[in-house]
Amino acid sequence: MAKNILFIMCDQLRADYLSCYGHPHLHTPNIDALAARGVRFTQTFVQSTICGPSRMCAYTGRYMRSHGSTQNGVPLKVGELTLGDHLKPLGVRTVLVGKTHMVADEDGMDRLGIDPASVIGVHISECGFEPYERDDGLHPDGPYSPDPAYDSYLRRQGYAAKNPWEHVANSGLAADGTLQNGWLYAHADKPAQVRDDDAETPYMTRRAMQFMAEAQADGRPWCLHLSYIKPHWPYIVPAPYHDMYSPDDLLPVVRDEAERQSAHPVLAAFQAERYSTVFNRTGARETVIPAYMGLIKQIDDQLGHLFAFMDKAGLTEETMVVFTSDHGDYLGDHWLGEKYMFHNPSVKVPLIIADPSPAADATRGTVSDALVEMIDLAPTFVEAFGGPPLPHILEGRSLLPLLRAESPSWRKVVISEYDYAFDLARVNLAVPVPDARLYMVYDGRFKYIHADGFAPMLYDLTTDPQEFTDLGTDPAHTETRARLYEALAKWSRTTRTQTTVSDAAVIASDKAAQAYDLNLESGVLIGYWDEAELATEQAKRTAFKASL
Repeated sequence: MAKNILFIMCDQLRADYLSCYGHPHLHTPNIDALAARGVRFTQTFVQSTICGPSRMCAYTGRYMRSHGSTQNGVPLKVGELTLGDHLKPLGVRTVLVGKTHMVADEDGMDRLGIDPASVIGVHISECGFEPYERDDGLHPDGPYSPDPAYDSYLRRQGYAAKNPWEHVANSGLAADGTLQNGWLYAHADKPAQVRDDDAETPYMTRRAMQFMAEAQADGRPWCLHLSYIKPHWPYIVPAPYHDMYSPDDLLPVVRDEAERQSAHPVLAAFQAERYSTVFNRTGARETVIPAYMGLIKQIDDQLGHLFAFMDKAGLTEETMVVFTSDHGDYLGDHWLGEKYMFHNPSVKVPLIIADPSPAADATRGTVSDALVEMIDLAPTFVEAFGGPPLPHILEGRSLLPLLRAESPSWRKVVISEYDYAFDLARVNLAVPVPDARLYMVYDGRFKYIHADGFAPMLYDLTTDPQEFTDLGTDPAHTETRARLYEALAKWSRTTRTQTTVSDAAVIASDKAAQAYDLNLESGVLIGYWDEAELATEQAKRTAFKASL
């Protein structure tokens, strides 16, 4: 059993931009070494392709439609249980260093009379984490980190700027002193003003090590969520990473003219968004992606420092390490930018788990092709710390059997959702807000995408691994579409909304229900004909209780 868990999540990291997942030019030896002592999963899918909802799925172990945080800025409602709620009864500190993209349900707390500054209020506002250091990478004026410690750190290091995060850590400087705003893709090939040691990724890595050192003295088990905001935009990185890679190191673009000319209406609407069309500019990918790669290389280097620290501190042998991402990045593939649709560059993420338990020795350095969902992490963590299964709340499945060479009956499909009610695409398509939902179901070969009011999309990843050909209206695949639609419908019927009584508690009442009428306990007399029949049933109840 692991004493601790280090839960590392990158933001907007594609699986194929790591060397252990096949990138030929971007070498990530420290992440590769983690894979060599654990299991590398090749079919891991997020339950929503945008930061906030995806992370809420990971933290709650529940699908987006269950927890209700359907878009960035939509709060996770008061009462939704998160990792901190599940691990605290097990004596585990659940600690944050980095990003959650959590927005507090202030209306809900106000309605219930909860002070946001109270212990309970902070717990709810921080998604159940103990905020050792929170940095959402959109500050200081946004809703996520109004007064981040990182800005104060930069000022202490001598960086004089109104907004050090934006103007120093995420912008460059021209020879004449002009600011080169890192938000603008044209400046992605420039070095950020900040020194490498003072950039966010190294800073957050040091903060994680500081927590670990303090926690060793404390002695309690912990789950540390080290949540890097990179390689998420702004696409700019300090020297020496800014020019480590050239356009020759890019993966070939994955797009076909036909998929744009005959695009599904919803896909076409997202292809028309500014963040997509910018990648159609000559030289755009060649400017942006080397910086994206540099940000990833910086993360790998910092993980090398972190893992060396853990080795020296004796933490490696007692800490499960989990490495993943909240979603991918199209980077111009399929004529798209950002991450909102369901092609593999967006919806499929890396997942590596190194379990120190001797029970996992048989799987070290192996690869698993099992269909995994991001919601599987929460039940995995609960089981790793010795907690009981909570299937009435946690909709994912523990991965420990896969880590320990067992052969569980496993899922046949994975599900992902996206709420595009807040997108310009919905306005341009004239879709009513309640109907602006996309659903993906994937069975390991066929990927089916449902969009209310439109024909479905369907891709056969065996014959079309690059997802160029939409078979959504192909008569030859009518049966496949019907089968996957039914899988989606079954999922929608079985989503767990009753979370206050466990399945075990319900099952425990079976024997009593068979022995006597449970309504008798409350004096509710339904279905009895006369006093004699009632007396017989009461005698059964008395005998049953005596047998206990």
